[in-house]
Amino acid sequence: MKVTISAIKADIGAIAGHICPSPGVVNAVTEFVKKNAKGLLIDYYIGYCGDDIHILMTHQRGVGSAEIHGLAWEAFKAGTAVAKAEGLYGAGQDLLKDSFSGNVRGLGPGVAEMEIEERPAEPFLFFAADKTEPGAFNLPLYLAFADPMYCPGLMLSPTMAAGFSFTIMDVNYTEGDRIIKLNAPEDLYDIAALLRDNHRFVIESIHSRKTGEIAVACSTTRLHNIAGKYVGKDDPVMLVRVQSQFPATGEVLAPFEIAHYVAGDCRGSHNVPLMPVKKNSTIGYFDGPAMVQCLGFSMKEGKLGTPVDIFDHPYWDWVRQKAAQKMSEIRRQGFSGPAMVGMEELEYGGIAERLHRLEEKFSVRK
Repeated sequence: MKVTISAIKADIGAIAGHICPSPGVVNAVTEFVKKNAKGLLIDYYIGYCGDDIHILMTHQRGVGSAEIHGLAWEAFKAGTAVAKAEGLYGAGQDLLKDSFSGNVRGLGPGVAEMEIEERPAEPFLFFAADKTEPGAFNLPLYLAFADPMYCPGLMLSPTMAAGFSFTIMDVNYTEGDRIIKLNAPEDLYDIAALLRDNHRFVIESIHSRKTGEIAVACSTTRLHNIAGKYVGKDDPVMLVRVQSQFPATGEVLAPFEIAHYVAGDCRGSHNVPLMPVKKNSTIGYFDGPAMVQCLGFSMKEGKLGTPVDIFDHPYWDWVRQKAAQKMSEIRRQGFSGPAMVGMEELEYGGIAERLHRLEEKFSVRK
């Protein structure tokens, strides 16, 4: 049975700044999807991560369906109307265009989709992040799909021995989708050379080289490339199939124990650890930390079943403590050096105007 899994998210307004959407906004999105799902969706799940609401849907309309994307767009508009009525901050923030043009790509919301031939048992993970950029998933995916130190299945599983193919996008290129396909393990150093730059090069998808099947789909939207200015971080979502010919659930999760440093947090301008959090978590310290949640599903004939809150476990409490310590250490540097993102990212904010004014005051001493 062919099934399409679509994850679409947007920030359409939050309480007290960027903390979380109100129950009224979440309910408006949920009710709209519920009312319009018949004949279109097989199943759906709606939740939030920080101030972003996500709609996870299963259907048989294929990737990029105007009907599916239109449903999500209109649901977010319904939520935006409530956000405006409630006076929430940033109401409709991620809806950067006035009208729907058949696909939410390029309109502001983030989207990750994959069309699959459903396996007899189809376990997959849904990741949602807040206060960070799509490149935040680069390191965990590299380690889970290309490094036997984190993924012993690359050595132990015959179905994974051929490795995986990475499709990487240059998200700074705005005239189209500029992509490159590289194979692990042969192109490992080339993959690493690109993925070290989280701002520009982002994993769009990963496929099994043995079967050609898709394993990973990530959102790649950079909001400042659409709006031309800083309007919030991109807050990516990701779908990852697990087990059998793909890495085990534990192999995909293991790299998130690092709580690696990513760009984002307050005003989207700082480097902070990525903290694994429980579902429907709110923003806490310094408009952050940058955070990621993970829900596990076992799909059957497109039905999602009961989700498991993956990071709701005592082990991840310890990881959260470690992430908090890493956060405190780098925040002590304030604006200095690597505590903040580079100028290529800051140019979309107000500091660019300040520096432009200062340029006129410089003089050359001879």
